Amino acid sequence: MQTRARILIPLLAAGMAATACSGGGATPAPQASQAGSAAPAPQGNTGELPRNETLYTTGTQWGPPANFNPIREWDSATGTKGLVYETLFHFDPNAAKLTPWLAESGSWTDDTTYEAKIRTGVTWADGKPLTAKDVAFSYNLGKMETVPYHNIWDWLKSVEAVDDQTVRFSFSQANYQEWDYNLYSRVIVPEHIWSSRSEEDVLNGVNENPVGTGAYKYQSHDQDRVVWVKRDDWWGKAALNMEPKPKYIVDVATPSNEVAMGLLLQKGMDMSNNFLPGVANLVKGNFGITTFYNEPPYMLSANTAWLVPNTTKKPMNDPAFRKALATSVDVKKIVEGVYGNLVKASSPTGLLPQWDQFVDQSVVSAGGFAFDTAKAKKALADAGYKDTNGDGLVENKDGSKISLKIEVPAGWTDWMEAARVISSSAKAAGIDVNPEFPDFNALVENRSKGDFDLIVNNERQLSSSPWTYYDYLFQLPIRKTQNTVNFGRYENKEAWELVQKLDQVKTDDIEGMKAVISDLQKIHLDEMPVIPLWYNGLWAQSSNSVWKNWPSSAPGAPKSAPVMWRNWLELGGFETLTQLQPVAG
Repeated sequence: MQTRARILIPLLAAGMAATACSGGGATPAPQASQAGSAAPAPQGNTGELPRNETLYTTGTQWGPPANFNPIREWDSATGTKGLVYETLFHFDPNAAKLTPWLAESGSWTDDTTYEAKIRTGVTWADGKPLTAKDVAFSYNLGKMETVPYHNIWDWLKSVEAVDDQTVRFSFSQANYQEWDYNLYSRVIVPEHIWSSRSEEDVLNGVNENPVGTGAYKYQSHDQDRVVWVKRDDWWGKAALNMEPKPKYIVDVATPSNEVAMGLLLQKGMDMSNNFLPGVANLVKGNFGITTFYNEPPYMLSANTAWLVPNTTKKPMNDPAFRKALATSVDVKKIVEGVYGNLVKASSPTGLLPQWDQFVDQSVVSAGGFAFDTAKAKKALADAGYKDTNGDGLVENKDGSKISLKIEVPAGWTDWMEAARVISSSAKAAGIDVNPEFPDFNALVENRSKGDFDLIVNNERQLSSSPWTYYDYLFQLPIRKTQNTVNFGRYENKEAWELVQKLDQVKTDDIEGMKAVISDLQKIHLDEMPVIPLWYNGLWAQSSNSVWKNWPSSAPGAPKSAPVMWRNWLELGGFETLTQLQPVAG
């Protein structure tokens, strides 16, 4: 259950269309009277919340809140991590740097030692002070094998509180890229509450009434929502000179994206992080709806959708075939016909636009690819794939039939339509590819054990470094079950050694990073173990009816991430809350 849930969240966040997208392009936004009712008042003992002090959000949680356990980053209630529990740093994607948070500073004191200075004056919601011991305790929880960040102890030797404000991390080797990622990804929990918990409770405990250092604390929850209330004594008001504006945040689990759209139009929802078709109509119409850009693609880019071939099966075990397949895919048709330009076509490297500085254009010019049916046909012929029976489809080199399945989850209608486009354009080039739409859980199980031909996946989000993408592409060794990385089971020792080399380049050594990434891009484009398709959007549609000053590309507007997705509050989502302004009257 654990690994399945961990996989679910990034995909839900960026790939799921539920029933709102028909796949036939952007559809007109429904009128408010057609699309459901305004968000009802919170249930239970919360009473009626003042609308002008309450921010209603949706789009991360798709069912009743499972728990309030920040160790379970994949299924804890929205806001558990980020609103209640905090991390040592945040990461600013715009400035491409770590922002001190619970730590006021941190630095490498030698090649294998990192020290963090913890802020004074930070208190837990129960009034007890945060100290370096809490930080050391939280990272030491990773020694438990079931804890998600257990793998850092492969290269982390010890964590100790030197004094009340200093934490010393000692490493067997310094994985600088990976460490930066951990600094803004791992929550700090209170030792005085968590130290008595068993390993089972640390991972699987519900953690009712969570006690964190964050700007919000738990108020209530019901089947379809969680209510957080602002802490008047939050440390960040003085230390960071910022304060989130809503007194209450209510995250609502909407049953479909259509319901979310109805709530947004009726001013019962302030921010929807769902995929909503017809965004052009929402933005251009008189609905008071804001997106980051006021023209296509409307959204910031959040992750790359990849076509993943199973490289253990023929003909996907042949780089020449994989490159021909890449050339056969009409991504433009997906971007325009399926998404109505709500997404952008990926570069041949797959690196997000935020990482453009790391794209080696000379490597792309030499080894890149673009949609071209004639070139795909020629590449297949040159590699020995012939149409021997005259049906317009090539056979394997030994004459055996090629018949491949491309699988995406049933109900994810944008991806289902994309799979149909991939199938159609592949067949035009002579490759027999047929879409299938299994149940999500069945797909996850088969994907993990390598029982598939082709899948679409977008497992990795924007992060502090392209290292996270190359770790996803090339990670070795191949395990019996591949839960979050290298689903195609591609084995390239040289590439994996380069990924590890990149990990050990200091994060401020941009030229050093570029040199290693250039080598990785060359291997990627030569071998094409994974085919980049498009950049999924950071889905965010906001209403100006109750709150204004939403992030946008407009001059002077905030540029942070307008999103509540899990693990994004540390990537700008929280900062967005501090820049909101109530609408007068």
